[in-house]
Amino acid sequence: MSVRMTNSEVVGVSVVALDGCIVLGEENNSLREKLKSLTDEGKKKIVLNMANIKYIDSAGVDTLVAADITAKTHGASVRICHLGRKFHEVLQIAKLLTVFDVYDTEVAAVGSFEEGVRVRIGGIATETKFFSART
Repeated sequence: MSVRMTNSEVVGVSVVALDGCIVLGEENNSLREKLKSLTDEGKKKIVLNMANIKYIDSAGVDTLVAADITAKTHGASVRICHLGRKFHEVLQIAKLLTVFDVYDTEVAAVGSFEEGVRVRIGGIATETKFFSART
């Protein structure tokens, strides 16, 4: 099963909804290309919605790390939301939760780009503030 990607724009933030598996092979390459194309287009705020990811292998984790590094070198930022419990535990064990900006919901991930606002939910917050979404 491959990964399918649906791109949308929410208040100036590129949201990529992922569906399927992120594993070694074409799935990995298509995700890398998608993230590269977003940064090449000048997108600086990117959210990866992982709600429908069923499986991710070590190559998939590598892709996420590479995406974060690529985004930072282009002055962009990637947030991840809707990690499943199992994948959240894998990132925690691998000590990668400190590398990624991880949020429980898409609303929180998109809202985190508001100037001066950092909202992290699920026990990994360093600072929590309330925010209102601009429409």
